[in-house]
Order: sequence, then structure tokens, then C-alpha cells
Amino acid sequence: MDGRDLVRSVRVIGSGRAARGVRAAWRRRRIDAAGLPPRGAERARVPGRVEGARPGPGGGVIRFSRSELRITVAVNGAVFWGWDGAEPQPSYALAGSCPEPDPRAVLEPDTDGGWRVVAERVTVVVSRYGAVDVCTPGGVVLRRELPPRWWEPVGGGPGRWLQRSEVAADARFFGLGGRASGPRLRDGSYRLWNTDPGDAFRPGDDPLHLTMPVQLVVADAGTHLIFHDTTWDGTVVLREGEEGAGSGHDRAGHCELRMDGGPLRCWVMVGAPSRVLHTWAALTGAPALPPSWALGHHHARWGFGGEQELRRIVAGYQERDLPLDAVHLDIDHYDDHQVFTVDRERFPKLPVLAEELRRDGIRLVSVVDPAVKAVAGNAVHDSGAAVDAFVRDASGRPVRGVVWAGESVYPDFTDPRVRAWWGGLYEERLAQGFAGFWHDMNEPVSFHAFGEPTLPRSARHALEGRGGDHREAHNVYGLCMARAGYEGLRELAPEERPFLFSRSGWAGMQRYGGTWSGAVATGWPGLRASLSLVLGLGLCGVPYSGPAIGGFDGSPSPELYLRWFQLGAYLPLFRTHAGLRAGRREPWEFGPEVLEHARAALRERRRLLPYFVTLAHLARRTGAPYVRPVWWGAPEDRALRDCEDAFLLGDGLLVAPVLEPGADRRTVRLPRGRWYDTATERAYEGPAQVVVAAPPGRIPVFARAGAVLPVRGDEGPELEAWAPAPGRTGGGLVVQDAGDGWEEPDLERYVARRQGGRVLVTREGEDGSSTPSWPVRVRGLG
Repeated sequence: MDGRDLVRSVRVIGSGRAARGVRAAWRRRRIDAAGLPPRGAERARVPGRVEGARPGPGGGVIRFSRSELRITVAVNGAVFWGWDGAEPQPSYALAGSCPEPDPRAVLEPDTDGGWRVVAERVTVVVSRYGAVDVCTPGGVVLRRELPPRWWEPVGGGPGRWLQRSEVAADARFFGLGGRASGPRLRDGSYRLWNTDPGDAFRPGDDPLHLTMPVQLVVADAGTHLIFHDTTWDGTVVLREGEEGAGSGHDRAGHCELRMDGGPLRCWVMVGAPSRVLHTWAALTGAPALPPSWALGHHHARWGFGGEQELRRIVAGYQERDLPLDAVHLDIDHYDDHQVFTVDRERFPKLPVLAEELRRDGIRLVSVVDPAVKAVAGNAVHDSGAAVDAFVRDASGRPVRGVVWAGESVYPDFTDPRVRAWWGGLYEERLAQGFAGFWHDMNEPVSFHAFGEPTLPRSARHALEGRGGDHREAHNVYGLCMARAGYEGLRELAPEERPFLFSRSGWAGMQRYGGTWSGAVATGWPGLRASLSLVLGLGLCGVPYSGPAIGGFDGSPSPELYLRWFQLGAYLPLFRTHAGLRAGRREPWEFGPEVLEHARAALRERRRLLPYFVTLAHLARRTGAPYVRPVWWGAPEDRALRDCEDAFLLGDGLLVAPVLEPGADRRTVRLPRGRWYDTATERAYEGPAQVVVAAPPGRIPVFARAGAVLPVRGDEGPELEAWAPAPGRTGGGLVVQDAGDGWEEPDLERYVARRQGGRVLVTREGEDGSSTPSWPVRVRGLG
């Protein structure tokens, strides 16, 4: 215990959790002291010199004097390599079996004594000392992985390793999960350890709730995604390159990855951003499809108080003609904070309330925490103990932590038996009338006066029967909890698409749902961080996410709340949320002017709902996020790569939120092509920087010339077609899905053409062109 730990422990003595937090911290230290082997002498190792190679399907195995490297190119173009015999499986990230090897990929000698694997979309060159170059088919190096280094305990046990990499001087880094500073990742250190920061976070706070070792790197020569598949604690140090550095020579960008354990293996995908994310989704699983109502507006709060307060808020939305699709209940609706319970005094007839709300088109969503109060008589605790569901320490005793309910135990979600047991518990939630679920505190969290606020690193986990400890299981705890909930809901309500989003997770979590920002700080920096998180997560394959609108902790000014609300109206998860002691988040609490403008934002979201439904289906089919960086279609445009204050919503819209106080105008960087200001229908030609009005009533939104968007009109669904530029055509994709089931809707393709002073929109199919099934409204003709 150092001086800072002592200060922290003294500081919490006056809080309600003080004594338990101090005891939990010391207990965690004792458990780890007894359960973790001391780190003694280590032996350093590098691959050594190449000695030979053995061809195999899609590549082969290259032997070095002290290691071996397996390289396989899959039929979809993804490249796997693993050192020291590492295979793609077992992996928590991959969905199902690995893709088939590409039979056309060839392992052949290289000119400098090394080897290379040549495939259609990528060439991988391995030097005679173990450096690995990822190259375009034309031979341009996108990434150079220098020979790795291992440090292995002399007495055995997991070793740590270091991998250094180089990228082009013009390259930009994105990804690594949910990061508040970004979406472009500047020079600095980024930890790979899912962490509850404890307080509301701001840009610069790191790590946060959801980390993953996924980098998307964009450079002039091409885009690539690299995923180092190990769940252990680690650190990524990034340094961007510099062109013309020093004596006129470029300085390459650098990445240094240090991991405390696990296999040294990775996947690399090369190509346009859309191709890379499509390959990533094929590898790690298609994003779960949210029910259509989950694409509307959600209202949440920690501290509703009870049924009467909830009814008052819902009535407030209805009386003011404000669209509302879901209301979320936080931990205060539990009985004594115990999961899968209801406080009968505050919510005496919760199923009746849920049914009444559903008749008005409003769903109830429940928080679900993983920790279970460790007391006999608690039904969840007793049923879990009966199936040996809880994480144990090295001595075989259940590990106890401290969370909202007090002394608690933690299900081991890395055990299939435990996932099945936990998934069955959602039957109680469904019986209460809940239609969706948000997983919280699942990093997992244990309140401590000092040290890490999580389980002991020596805590034992099943890890799908392989066995291991929390050092390996920590980062996938939330992912496995999401899997348990998702699979349980599929069993309990097979006719409905589950709605689930999780604060913590890991690579592949999109298979089970989405995520949200967690406790982002109230303030203009928190507003900017909200956009960074959504963009970064989308580039890691998690398309459905959103922030706590207004921030979690403080009381936003009317201007800040409105700008946050306007941004949220264009994000996948559109949810107001606040903490127990924070200011209110209902739109009418900020005055009549804010109410009027918030109503306009809500109506615009409702108008765009068919477009969001289409984007959700396209994300599931292609892996493309709803919210995309403005460089998505032109990654070679360096100016766009540095643009972080605007985004594309699908292919058709560009949204430029107001992120600074007092602004009534905005500078917007437009990609190549013609763009229409949707408020004025004025046309702008890109690439360009334009200055447009951003009054309190709206944020700038541009439509791409030729875009055909499905929207909700006054008389029902319609197509909104934006006039193509002269001599050009345009179009759009539409998926009609108003339900919550599993029926596969058709994908409709529309084309927009200019014919003199008119615009003709046709539906294109296998049988040729036909008249659209929806009415068409043309805009942008002046």
C-alpha cells in the first residue's frame, strides 16, 4: 500500500461503503498474495534465424531457431499468423469455425533468405529474423511487424511479450475500443484492461469500460485492420509518423504492444474500409439486429423513485407531443439493489405498468448487474450456489466483492453451465414486462478503497473448460455475460429479437448487442468525447452505441443539453440518462425554447426511423457502422482523415454537430461530390470547407447528391430523393422492417437519374426496373 492508496482509503472512511471498501481492498491483496506465483527470474527470447519452411493450406509454417510462425490466408482475404504454434482457436472473438484457407495462396522463398505468402489481396513477407511485412498486391508495405520478444519465467508459467510495428509516415490510428480521446488516436499510451473509472470521465481518461486490441490504420497506400487476439492486460503505445522529418526523410509511425500473457497471434485485413469491416464482421460475427423500437428515443435515469414518478415523466412526454419509445429503470427499482428483484413498495404492479406503457408504444428496459448479494435466502444466490456458479479463489472459496447490494459474489460467465443458468434468470425480467436489458458494472466492478476496482487477478475461471485466472478472463467477462443474456433471451422469447447492450465487452461483442458510453462527464468536453466513442467503437465492429445525453454527473446548461440532444438524434442509441445526484434530463426542464428545439430533433429522428432500420440491417449484412468517419469513402484524403467533428450517417447523410459553446455557425469539411444543406437545399461542391448556419434550432446536416433515403412522411413511408448532379446518377438501399421478429426482409435497390429538369427514381431488381412501392419526394432541384 503506497501513499496514494493510504490517502484514498482515508478519504472513503466517511462514505457509506467505507469499511467494506477497505476490507475488500485488503482481502483482494491477500488473495492475490496467496494465489499468484511470484514473478521471479525471466529468460528473454527472440525468434532467431530462419531455418526452413513447410507449406500448408493458405500459407504454411516458417521455422526459426527459437520459434516458429504459422501464416494462413483465408478465402475472404484475412491473414492469420501465430507464433510458437498458436492456432486461431480457442478464441472469444471469433464466431464459429475459422474461415477456409485460400487454396490460391502460395508460400515461396523470398530474395533475402526469408519467405513470403502471396495471395490475391495481400502479400506477407517474412524476413530471415522474423520481421513480418503486410503488403498490398503491388508490394507497398502497409505494416511492418518487427521480430517479437518474449520474457518467460524460468520456472514456467505465462510469459509476457512485446511486439513493435511500423506504419507509413502519413498513417493515422483508430480503434482500440471505446476511447474518450479520438476518434483518431494521438501519440500516447492506451491500456487494454476494461476499467470502471469510478467517476464521470472526460477526454484523456484512459482506460474506460470497453477496450479491445483492434487497430484500424488509414494511410495513403491503403487501410488495414489488425487484431492481436489475446485477452490479457496490455498496453499499446502509439506514435504517429512525420513526413519530411529530420534531414528531409519521413519518420515512420510506430506502435508498441506489450502484453502480460496469452498467445502472440493476430489477424490482419487489408482493403477499403468497407471491405475491411465486412471481413472483420465475417470473422467475429454479424452485429445483432436491434428491434425496430430500440432505434427510437429512450429515456433513462438513476433515481426515478417509483411508479408515480415514472408515470409523471411519461405523461410529460405525451402531453407535450414528444416521441418516446422506451423507459429504462436503473438499480433503484431493485429490492435492496439485488439483481432480478423488484422493490414492491416503489413498483407495486410493475407488469401492469409495463403493459400499459406497451399499449402506448413504450417499452420498459431493465438494468442487469452481474454481482449477486452473498446472503442465504436470496433466490439468485441460492440457485447459483446450487450449481457452483460463482468465481472462486485459488483455495476454492467463492470470491467476494462489494457492489451496490453489499457483499457479493460473481458468476463465472466463462463457464457454459453458468451462462445457461444465468440466461434462464431473465424469465423473471420478462414476466415483469421488460422488453430490453442493459448490462452494467460488468468490467466486473468491486468497490475498493484502493487498488483496482475489480476481482483478484488470481481468481479462478473455467475459460470454457481450459481453466485459468482473472488475468485472462477479466477483459471477456462482460462479453461472456452478454452472451449469457442473449442466448437466454433467444430461448425464453424465441419469436422476438433480443435487445441488449452492455457497458463492458471485448472483440466480437456486436454478436450480442451494443454498448453505451458509461458515465461521461457533463460538459462540452464530454459532448465531444461522446462522438469519439461512437465513431471509434464502430470502427472496431460495434455499430450500435450512444452516450448518456446531457452527461451523467452534473447539470448541463440549456445550450449544452440541446446540442447533446441534437447530436444524439443522429446516433444509433438515442438515450438521455443521468446519475442519482445529477440534474434532470427531460426536455421541458430546460425552458420553452429548448423544448421546442428538442421536439424538432425528436420528430426528425422519428422521420428518419426507416433509414435507421435500413442502416441496422446493412450493418448486420456488411459490418458497416451506422456512424462513419467522413473519410469512409475516401481514406486517401488526408484532410478528411484529420476531421473529427463531423460524421457520415450511412452513405446518404453528413452530420456536423455543434461541439462548442456559443456557436451559431459551423465550418464543415465536405468529401468529394455534391452535397445539399438539408435545411436550405443549397448545393455545395466538395472537396471543400464551407461555413454554414448552425442556429439553436438545428445542427447542420447535408445530403449526398443522388441519395435515396427511406423516411416517414406525413402520410406514411416515402422515399426522399436528392437530385443527382448533372450527368451523374445516384441511389440508395432500403430494408422495410417494422417488426421485432426474425423474418428476413428484402433488400430494395433504388436508382435516381436526371431527366432534363426532373429526377426519375426506379426500383432495380433481377427483373429490371420498376416503379417504387413508396411515394417519392424529390429535393435539391431548387
